[in-house]
Amino acid sequence: MEHICAPWRAEYFSAKRDGCVFCAIAKDESFDDENGVIFRAKHCYGVINRFPYTPGHFMVIPFKHSDNIEDLSDEIWSEISFFVKRGVKILKDELGASGVNIGMNLGKAAGAGIAEHVHYHLVPRWERDTNFITSIADVRINGVPFAPLFEKLKRAFGELK
Repeated sequence: MEHICAPWRAEYFSAKRDGCVFCAIAKDESFDDENGVIFRAKHCYGVINRFPYTPGHFMVIPFKHSDNIEDLSDEIWSEISFFVKRGVKILKDELGASGVNIGMNLGKAAGAGIAEHVHYHLVPRWERDTNFITSIADVRINGVPFAPLFEKLKRAFGELK
């Protein structure tokens, strides 16, 4: 069996959290730029992943704190789905992504890092971008500076309103 090491995520695993990080971000809009919030809607918001798998990786998160999607109302679920669909288009149009992985890890057993609050991941992908350097050199390459990428996604979501 092979094991893959992802050392760039060490900070994530060692970070101490008091309470739900997603609820903390949701409650205080004054830190939206610092927290990487790219949009706020009635029932959900979008935030850039601090520990991305690829540049542009972001999440769509309901304001309602729940670890079960079945506890979300149809209205909340519909709005989340709307922004996931629009997010895929934005990643393709604005970042030139060739494809997008979308998904949820529901519960710790399913691999959720923050299992107490459901959230969607949208991970842009590009053909032939295997990023082997991470595996062979203990280096993570992010070919795009964070600030312009954040601003581009924030602007694109702002244009939806």
